[in-house]
Amino acid sequence: MTENMDLQDQITKLSEEYLGTVRAYRHHLHMHPELSFEEYKTSAYIQETLERHGMEVTSGIAGTGLMVRLVGKGAGKVVALRADMDALPIQETNEVSYRSMNDGVMHACGHDVHSSSLMGAALILNQLKEKWTGEVRIIFQPGEERLPGGASLMIAEGVLTNPDVDVILGQHVFPELPSGMVGFKPGMYMASADEIYLKVKGKGGHGAMPHLNIDPVLISAHVLTALQQVVSRRAKATTPSVLSFGSIHGNGSTNVIPDEVKIEGTFRTFDEAWRDEAHRHIEQIAKGTAQSMGGDCEVKILKGYPYLMNHETLTARCTASAERYLGKEHVVELPLRMTAEDFAYYSHEVPACFYRLGTAGKNGQFKDSVHTSTFDIDEDALITGMGLMAFLATELLK
Repeated sequence: MTENMDLQDQITKLSEEYLGTVRAYRHHLHMHPELSFEEYKTSAYIQETLERHGMEVTSGIAGTGLMVRLVGKGAGKVVALRADMDALPIQETNEVSYRSMNDGVMHACGHDVHSSSLMGAALILNQLKEKWTGEVRIIFQPGEERLPGGASLMIAEGVLTNPDVDVILGQHVFPELPSGMVGFKPGMYMASADEIYLKVKGKGGHGAMPHLNIDPVLISAHVLTALQQVVSRRAKATTPSVLSFGSIHGNGSTNVIPDEVKIEGTFRTFDEAWRDEAHRHIEQIAKGTAQSMGGDCEVKILKGYPYLMNHETLTARCTASAERYLGKEHVVELPLRMTAEDFAYYSHEVPACFYRLGTAGKNGQFKDSVHTSTFDIDEDALITGMGLMAFLATELLK
């Protein structure tokens, strides 16, 4: 048996043995969720757990972020593994023993899975560190769900340097795949995401006397219609783009025309130059349309996460390694997504691979989407979550 196969077998065996331990980690994290940049107890729990297993943890990075440097039997490459820790402002409705104990807060996006899986991978790699060479940098990150994104802050505080990280990996729960399966997408994978805030201003008054008013509700309708040309007529047909508005609020009444209307939306794409150009179009069209009707429009655009780029060569290598570890039939190629992830910041700094971890039950359970009050996983996925991440790290250190 080759040394490589021996190490693979050991990782597989340990991931199965650690399932109960990692499930307990996940249950604790799930029961005690914390919102973005407020992950104090979560961070303390992860730190105490890893230190109990003999690992040296650096804390207080970007507030609640953690980092562990696992060093193998000699100098070599540096592979970083990242998990996010924050939860969402959602009231959980699952009737399970590990249900959230924090009112209105829930791990509805699987960050408890990401963190517990990475804790398991750290245990495996730490136990086998005489079998590999180089450094595995373990990163537990705050604030993925909220701008400016914990990834950008951790990068600014040096988690990718001293010594420089060669590659970084991240994984995310995926209820569209059964547990035991994973998905990869080389190249562009997830979109940039910007928040659009419009305030359409007019002159309010009685609904029965519109000639005395400047109606911001009517202006808003024209603004929203005109903005559709940003994607349909200004974007290249080959560049995926989305401009959507999900909130419009006028605070008027059946017979009251308000003074202003607030509109909120999102813009997403895969081209940074076009992204900046689109922002200019949005502002010009919104302001111009409102002014042409006697009103005005304030435009505020919060630039969010960049698009996520999976390094082609690295992702191909990870895909091949995953096929060896799980079997080719358990690895699929994923389509492009217009959702966003702050892991994208890492992908613009070093070669990165962000892949999906199947979490649905093989019997049809656990298929509810992330960001819902009923999201949950088949916990057999934790075996794959910790084992594959540990195996990919050892493969990439070669």
